[in-house]
Amino acid sequence: MRLSDADRELAFEALARHAAEGRLEVDELERRVTVVANATTHEEVASVMADLPPLASAFEQSARPRRGRGHGDADAPQPGWTPTGERFRDPGSGRVMRVWTDAGGGRHYVAES
Repeated sequence: MRLSDADRELAFEALARHAAEGRLEVDELERRVTVVANATTHEEVASVMADLPPLASAFEQSARPRRGRGHGDADAPQPGWTPTGERFRDPGSGRVMRVWTDAGGGRHYVAES
C-alpha cells in the first residue's frame, strides 16, 4: 500500500522515540530515516521497524500528562541538568533537539543553537 506524507511523519516520530529511548545510535537512526524518506510503501517502512519493540499507542501517549511545552520545553538547560548523547530532529519545527536529564530522572528537550 502507498505511503502518505502523514504516514511517513509518524514513522519519523517513532524512530525518534526509539532513539530517545536508547534503542538506536545516531548513525543507525540516520540510516533508517533515509530509508523512510525514500519509501513509497508501508512494507518498506515496516522493514526498518521490524526489529524494534512496539511503542505505546497514540491514545496511551495522549492520556499521559504532558510536561512543559513538549519538544523544546526549555529555552536553555537549567543548573543541575546533565546532557545526554541523545539528539533528534523535531518533526514539527525541524530543529535539532538535545536531551537533558535532571537529578530526579526527568527528561528535558532543548533546541541546539
